[in-house]
Amino acid sequence: MTTRDLLIELGTEELPPKALKKLIKAFEASIKKGLETAGLSFTGISSFAAPRRMAVIVDGLQERQEDRLVERRGPAVASAFDDEGNPTKAVQGFARSCGVEVEELEKLETKKGAWLVFKKLQTGSEAASLIPEILQQALNDLPIPKRMRWGTLPGEFVRPVHWLVLLFGDDVIPYDTLGVSSGRESRGHRFHHPANIRINSAQSYVAQLETEGHVVVDMTARREAIRGQVLELATQLGGEAILNEALLDEVTGLVEWPVALSGSYDKRFLELPAEALISSMEEHQKYFAVRDKSGELLPYFITICNIESRDPAQVIAGNERVILPRLSDSAFFWETDRKRPLADRQEQLKTIVFQNKLGSVFDKSERVAMLAAVIATKIGGEALLAERAARLAKCDLVTEMVGEFPDLQGIMGRYYARLDGEHTDVAEALDEQYLPRFAGDSLPKTKTGQAVSIAEKLDTLVGLFGIGQPPTGVKDPFALRRAALGVLRIVIENELDINLLELLDTAQQGFDDSLTEENVTLDVMRYLFDRLRGYAQDKGIKSDVFEAVLAVQPTRPLDFMQRLYAVDAFRQLEQAEALAAGNKRIGNILRKNDAEGDAGQIDESLLSEEAEKALASKLSAVSDKVRPLMESADYAGVLTTLAEMRETVDGFFDAVMVMDEDLTVRQNRLAILNQTRALFLGVADISHLQN
Repeated sequence: MTTRDLLIELGTEELPPKALKKLIKAFEASIKKGLETAGLSFTGISSFAAPRRMAVIVDGLQERQEDRLVERRGPAVASAFDDEGNPTKAVQGFARSCGVEVEELEKLETKKGAWLVFKKLQTGSEAASLIPEILQQALNDLPIPKRMRWGTLPGEFVRPVHWLVLLFGDDVIPYDTLGVSSGRESRGHRFHHPANIRINSAQSYVAQLETEGHVVVDMTARREAIRGQVLELATQLGGEAILNEALLDEVTGLVEWPVALSGSYDKRFLELPAEALISSMEEHQKYFAVRDKSGELLPYFITICNIESRDPAQVIAGNERVILPRLSDSAFFWETDRKRPLADRQEQLKTIVFQNKLGSVFDKSERVAMLAAVIATKIGGEALLAERAARLAKCDLVTEMVGEFPDLQGIMGRYYARLDGEHTDVAEALDEQYLPRFAGDSLPKTKTGQAVSIAEKLDTLVGLFGIGQPPTGVKDPFALRRAALGVLRIVIENELDINLLELLDTAQQGFDDSLTEENVTLDVMRYLFDRLRGYAQDKGIKSDVFEAVLAVQPTRPLDFMQRLYAVDAFRQLEQAEALAAGNKRIGNILRKNDAEGDAGQIDESLLSEEAEKALASKLSAVSDKVRPLMESADYAGVLTTLAEMRETVDGFFDAVMVMDEDLTVRQNRLAILNQTRALFLGVADISHLQN
């Protein structure tokens, strides 16, 4: 089968820079899926993206589909002809649907009988005839939240489309879409090479755009070029660049021909919090900040231009003029905010609605303050500090600085609290309340910060679940998933031995009558367990181990994880499989006799079989060993000790009839089983373990 290389390039107005990576990955995946569905093989596929284009190159693509034998099974031979050998209406209809006579049908012999079948060799379609439809489907499937129509152009897209390259080997595949007709003419850089570029082949595409068109179309290469230029320029300035990866992605989506230039600003602005300067540079100007080796900001910035200017000094001067009012605004906000202490802003929080049914941010702060004080006491912190921090926690939301830079909430609260003379832990907690902000982020270090962060998240969870607004598959406006996982990480990774169910009950009490749902704390607890399942899986815990521990419903996340690790270690023992099966058998017997949990006293005078005497004796001895281990939460030690019971439990089931006709003997044997199972349930229900 002969092959050719395929090039698809869609040229547009500047695409949304933050969405460019997502768009091109989706475009490549859709093209790949379409080719595979069509049965067209290829040796490789790669994608390219720049502000004004998305492109996919498919290497070694089949020129046409392979021929294939189409087979349709018709009626059974036994029912296809009447007693006189004439074809029935059923087989006549089948033959007509296949476009042949009955005589042309073939016979297929199987173990289940003989059937009439139609066979036809279907010639494969030319790839060139299939590619336009595959392309159109890929365009339709792009993750574009809102498609727009441009003037009188047909079709809708995220930006106006200006050209389409559809090159298969040396040939252009003719196709019209989104107001353009396909060809082999691409375009270069908007300023360096606005003229058309005739693409010679798919393999020359990248090189031609770079050498002729001044476009680095490979997104990864362009990103690394920007990184390298920024790092080198920062070194020349005597410092190091602050490389925000999200900003790096965005800038990569903004330029086709990256050129890094540095500028400077007045040193007086360095008196502002570094985060405010960095936010101003990154958010508004897309600049990279520069710091010295000790981490202090230097009065420089690095900008990435989309042009190689003949007079870079003019470009730098222009950027310095632009950044001056931005930094001046930040300085004004800083000075204005410092005129009032944070505590004076609490009343303003009454004007900010947290959620219509749950009141204002002020109301939330009051609830969180009470809950944080309870948590602080339980984890060895100071209740008064936690309460104070919680009441101040949201006050920076009404400052000028956070109003302009929302990403600085908490950070500015920490600065202002320090200036107000608040306790160090209180100031730190104002920032730590938002931790962790994302997966893998750091956690609160102070006890006050831990208490406030947990309280704030639990209040949100209980409140939203309490009014019937839990997260759905696609909607989570209050970031409840992140809040739940944040609570678990703070508790587990900081080794805080607290009972979440008790805290949820306390949180619910703070809402008075505003909650409308029943069983709120149990629903939230189940939701937390679901998040804990994913957390545990990331730690290498298998699902059956998680189910084994979940069955006994521990309500302390730290304790839950300790049990998980103990059960995970236990399952590696040679006795584990037999004991898991034995526990399952015990559970089934107890359930069938409504005897679960009814661990009555064992009457030794009723023990007649040697195997049951042995189990009762072993049970007593092991119980004495296990008791101190349970008290110290040495679950691994408990399960290792219980593993000694394997032979005794196996011997009991081999020799003893539990369901004895004598009711008192039966109840006594059920009591033995109940006490045996209770020992294991002190850690987990190991009957859930799989082989």
